[in-house]
Amino acid sequence: MTILRNIGIALLVIILIAAIGIAVLLRGSKAELTVDEVSGTDPTLVEPDEEWFPTIRVAEPIGWQEGETPPAVEGLEVTRFAEGLDHPRIMYRLPNGDILVTLTNSPPRDVGGIEGFVMKLLMGEAGAGVPSPNKLVLLRDTNGDGKADVRRVLREEGLDSPSGIAYRDGTLYIANHNALLAFDYELGSPKLTGTPRKLMDLPGGGNHWMRNIILSPDGENIYVAVGSASNIGENGMEAEEGRAMIWEYNLEDGSSRPYATGLRNANGLAWNPLSGELWTTVNERDMLGGDLVPDYLTNVPIGANYGWPWVYYKNTVDTRVDAPMPNFITEYARYPEFAMGPHVAALGLAFTDEGHRMGEKFARGAFVARHGSWNRKPPSGYDVVFVRFDERGNPLGKPVPVLGSFLDGNGETRGRPTWVEWSDDGGLLVSDDTAGIIWHVIAPGAAPAPAVERVRGKSLKPQTELKGDPREAFTDEFAREFNPLGN
Repeated sequence: MTILRNIGIALLVIILIAAIGIAVLLRGSKAELTVDEVSGTDPTLVEPDEEWFPTIRVAEPIGWQEGETPPAVEGLEVTRFAEGLDHPRIMYRLPNGDILVTLTNSPPRDVGGIEGFVMKLLMGEAGAGVPSPNKLVLLRDTNGDGKADVRRVLREEGLDSPSGIAYRDGTLYIANHNALLAFDYELGSPKLTGTPRKLMDLPGGGNHWMRNIILSPDGENIYVAVGSASNIGENGMEAEEGRAMIWEYNLEDGSSRPYATGLRNANGLAWNPLSGELWTTVNERDMLGGDLVPDYLTNVPIGANYGWPWVYYKNTVDTRVDAPMPNFITEYARYPEFAMGPHVAALGLAFTDEGHRMGEKFARGAFVARHGSWNRKPPSGYDVVFVRFDERGNPLGKPVPVLGSFLDGNGETRGRPTWVEWSDDGGLLVSDDTAGIIWHVIAPGAAPAPAVERVRGKSLKPQTELKGDPREAFTDEFAREFNPLGN
């Protein structure tokens, strides 16, 4: 009996130690700074608090009550543009005012690493663990009351975790998680029929599966954001081939090239009307504590590199990365223009431009949907904010609240703001994927915003003239000739 008693005591001690260990493990680290302190043009970047297991703090979505809306700042009115949708994510306004929205979710995935394993377990609790609906839906407000009274499923066949949408001159472009497709489409048609043309294969699945797209202003190129397969390349850089970058695809000759790299998970894409530059929202790395690393909003010049996975915010080296670091990366990696806060999951992006009716306070800048954290205590994001810009197209200060927190104060959330797009009446549309709602936000009585005046500088005279096709730059036939008129 003594032996059995001792064994029983030993087992109880082991169970107690294991329970304490699990409790400590799941408790995680707590953020020391406010989200505002780690946001804006000059964020506070603390020393990393490296985690070998992610901090877990998932807000379970409970939905909105009848007549309930997200809290808006004074002067804005919020109504339901559409509801009862199955996981609406990316929205796109067609030239005739119709709104297209992808009903989508992640494909079945074999995610890697500790973070990927935990994400897979927790996404169901966060409302993102359901199979992808794989639908493209058209919404139309025929009487201008801020509510869609026409709803049609345009397409289901051939859609595989679709997200990005773009349109130009009779062609509708849709990005599945693994391919860029082109369809013939006549504006106003109730169905998207026919066989799509595959323009480009894309790396599929992974931890970051959304593929946003945007056309260049001249319609010659289309840009595709492809997120990383992992947190910091822990599955090897071979698994990241073609990922963590924005691709440029030429619609005339079908060629493609990396346009910008080192972007862990770029999402929103928009042209800054003040400067003409491409801007994007980026979700940064995890498991460095609740205060690191802030997601960001930034411009994307051609050839830009933002350092992932080796560095963040230009020259802070992530010592966890096993892959050999490229020489001089801390010299050429760019510092993001504007920090959106740690773990906020900055997604949708829309700049204010001509005709928009959000009031003088939001006359010049960009709206960003912060989808919300799953691994920060206290939670961050779950709101829509505005980033002010100066007259030259540079961001200013800190994020300005637009729609307040979707959290209910009891550890749950009513929804998760995902994407932003402009409605035909000048209001801002906000998709709420877990609640299945698209919100319509407007400043009642506000005059339509005037056209944005583009900043233009004088061009410098070239010092050299490039002869031949630039794509042949490294062949013997390509030559550079000195231009004697240059300075």
